Amino acid sequence: MKNLFINLSFLRRQESHRLACFTLIFALICFEGYAQQNQTQNDSTSTQKLDEVLVNAVRVDADSPITHSDVSKQELAKRNLGQDIPTLLNYLPSVVTTSDAGAGVGYSSIRVRGTDGTRVNITINGIPYNDPESQGTFWVNLGDFASSTESLQLQRGVGTSTNGSAAFGASLNLLTDAFSEEASGEIANSFGSYNTRKHTVKLSTGLLNDHFEISGRFSKINSDGYVDRAFTDLKSYFLQGIYKDDNTLIKALTFGNQEYTYQAWYGLTADELREDRRQNPYTYDNETDNYWQNHYQLHWNERISNNWSTNIGLNYTKGEGYFEQYKPEETAADFDNLIEEGSDVIVRRWLDNHFYVINANVTYKTSGLELISGGSYNTYSGDHFGEVIWGSDLAEGTNIRDRYYFGDAKKSDFSVFSKATFKLAETLTGFVDLQGRFVNYETEGLDSDRNDFNTDTNFSFFNPKLGLTYKPSDNNSFYASFARANREPNRDDFKAGVTEHETLNDIELGWRHNTDNVALSTNLYYMFYQNQLVLTGELDDVGSPIRATSGKSYRLGLEVDATVKFTNFFNTTTNVALSTNKNQDFTSSIDGELLNLGNTDIAFSPNVVIGNAFNFYPTKNLQLSVLSKYVGEQYMGNIDWESSKLDAYFISDFNVNYELKPNKIFKSIILSGLVNNMFNTEYVSNGYFGTYDDTWSTPGETTTLDYAGYYPQATINFLMSVTLKF
Repeated sequence: MKNLFINLSFLRRQESHRLACFTLIFALICFEGYAQQNQTQNDSTSTQKLDEVLVNAVRVDADSPITHSDVSKQELAKRNLGQDIPTLLNYLPSVVTTSDAGAGVGYSSIRVRGTDGTRVNITINGIPYNDPESQGTFWVNLGDFASSTESLQLQRGVGTSTNGSAAFGASLNLLTDAFSEEASGEIANSFGSYNTRKHTVKLSTGLLNDHFEISGRFSKINSDGYVDRAFTDLKSYFLQGIYKDDNTLIKALTFGNQEYTYQAWYGLTADELREDRRQNPYTYDNETDNYWQNHYQLHWNERISNNWSTNIGLNYTKGEGYFEQYKPEETAADFDNLIEEGSDVIVRRWLDNHFYVINANVTYKTSGLELISGGSYNTYSGDHFGEVIWGSDLAEGTNIRDRYYFGDAKKSDFSVFSKATFKLAETLTGFVDLQGRFVNYETEGLDSDRNDFNTDTNFSFFNPKLGLTYKPSDNNSFYASFARANREPNRDDFKAGVTEHETLNDIELGWRHNTDNVALSTNLYYMFYQNQLVLTGELDDVGSPIRATSGKSYRLGLEVDATVKFTNFFNTTTNVALSTNKNQDFTSSIDGELLNLGNTDIAFSPNVVIGNAFNFYPTKNLQLSVLSKYVGEQYMGNIDWESSKLDAYFISDFNVNYELKPNKIFKSIILSGLVNNMFNTEYVSNGYFGTYDDTWSTPGETTTLDYAGYYPQATINFLMSVTLKF
């Protein structure tokens, strides 16, 4: 096996037609002379720190005045048996996750402190990942990405999101695989309930000639879903080439995914939920979502001296896909008269987009100061169009795949920032982070309802962040911070006529206590908004949440996160989040009158979220964990109607990991098992709610009626895995 990997070194002398490999080889030629002149004794620790420069601009350290949680590759691996990243993070503080198909595979989402996924800033190696138009994150396009993640950091509140759209509740940044010193391989296979299965192959050449490494991963995930026919079919890859010496690290990587999922976003009515919580109201056999997304990144990190280092990151993302939908007895005008009036029709609605990013920053660091300054520019272009692919009665002259609407969009986002961490005294550290962000959004053409959708809007934002950390001893530190974030509306907001930006002011006070046996982090936060775009509870015609401006609103909360080591064989990790989340002087039309409802609960914002894990280590290579999650009741709308309430729920999972280390063939064999919802709780973690005016039941009167839908989550189910490492 070792000789096989060594022979791969000749690949760098051959021509390559793969973009990632070509870019890497080009970069190596440019810097080979420099590397030879500056080569010193190999220092893997310093190179690892250079690798972390990729995320320096968006991450914070342990003593920073920013509320955060870190998750390592080893922690992710224990539960990485095929479920999406949001599900793997379910037990972090203030986190609530849900899955359309009910089993954590496919369309999944995450909420932090009650804020939805469109307001969580996601970066991969410092590159923005959120969709620029919808601002959402489609985790279904990152199949098995946890297997290629070195670490991640979840910051709650405004955080330090310097690249991409502003964080309005949290930011999550992921660092992909670091280099490996030794050649290695890995085969992992998972199987479980609902015909869920994950197959992963990973390979690394190890360092060739002490400088080069090529690694890769190929994965396939399938699941029938807990909900009837809500299947998921994901194919993904990750390829990376690395050149390193003591002062230089160049990473060229490409990753991508092809997803094919059956729609489950319609949910169930209350009656349907009682009748059969696994049913799916869709009947058309190809009511599916189909999307292809490929990313290409190049990162060059350079240590100029012991004090100075630089980072440049480039990215290109190509995405395209469609969802297919059957619509009965439609109006001809809605489809550009391509069908006859009252015909049944099958349509495909397409998105075809390109996303380019360049990040650059420089870091200056001494014993008492770390200063990072830089900028980011990204540009997006996307075509939105719909095709008629079948009709029960097509109009004369209509051809299959004729388009019934077309619109394009362009968005540019330029930001500059400078942030400094500096010693004010032996026990006092200051933090300043200043960002200017400049956004332009243009659209032209028709939307999916064939309405004119033309806009050309500019935004200029100044986002300051200030903080202090007081550390009177090695075991205790206290911090305080203030941060402001401004955020532009998304595409759907513009379509609804919203043009004002929203502003968040975030105050955080915290205490961290660390000893050999106790790690405690507790913080108070007060997040107050102007023009917050809250979820109304309603969905549009493709299942996306609709938002509306609530005027003034706030979130006030206490978070406690503690790990206690009782013995070498047993520890617990507990987090508690208590909050109140209010719209102030909220108005709504009820029974034909515009009423001031006073302070109402913000939709999808539970006041209590608790996570807990009991971890047992009976032997050196065996870990048993019981994980529990409690989510308090929450409203799906902003008017505090009982009919919009989701009940509180409590679930528990059981996780086991056992590692064998044979003397031959394999370095290790890891056996993993996961029992989700082991007490077989029937619960709902997400839904939708809306109101409408009834003017025909009682002539001369207007009565406001409501409707609701629910997304049932899986009852007891299991996953098991065997991982072979060699």
